[in-house]
Amino acid sequence: MRALIERSRDAGAAYTVSKVFSDKPDAAGLEAARNLGVPVQALAAAKTVDRAAYDRALAAAIADCSPSLIVLAGFMRILSAQFVADFAGKILNIHPSLLPKFPGLHTHRRVLEAHEPQHGATVHFVTAQLDGGPPVIQARVAVTANDDEASLAARVQAQEHRIYPLAVRWFCEGRLRYGDGQAWLDGRQLREPVQFTGAE
Repeated sequence: MRALIERSRDAGAAYTVSKVFSDKPDAAGLEAARNLGVPVQALAAAKTVDRAAYDRALAAAIADCSPSLIVLAGFMRILSAQFVADFAGKILNIHPSLLPKFPGLHTHRRVLEAHEPQHGATVHFVTAQLDGGPPVIQARVAVTANDDEASLAARVQAQEHRIYPLAVRWFCEGRLRYGDGQAWLDGRQLREPVQFTGAE
């Protein structure tokens, strides 16, 4: 989230961050956003509120901002199918693995346990299938013999901070879109995610 806000301040940036939402009132991201001058709103999920009701409240709060795009950054709640349908093609997420490998949690640990030679991150459109929406861009890192979860996570996160603002920029420039259940970049269907090489 911080990287997205900071890149939005670049000269000629294609997007602005209008508001940061969290389901946790004490989330560190809220304080970071405040310090960067971005409005924030916490929508805590009471135990008596079901998922559908929470998502309706969240959708209403987001709709008040009239965003072109919703960007998930550390938002760990699973969004309902109705919420995703309400904002179809307007939600991006980043996942710390080379999807479709290792959806879900604890990806760094699972990559190490599987002795994978490469790890990375994937930006994808959000659909009702968890971590299953069409991928847009990936960044890869080599897994070394000396890696543990922390060292691997740090290198992956550094790449996340590069590819997520890039994907958001593409969307807000009109280059990236979602249609027919697929991601499209510059008018061409992405049959495979763009592989980030460091050139933007």
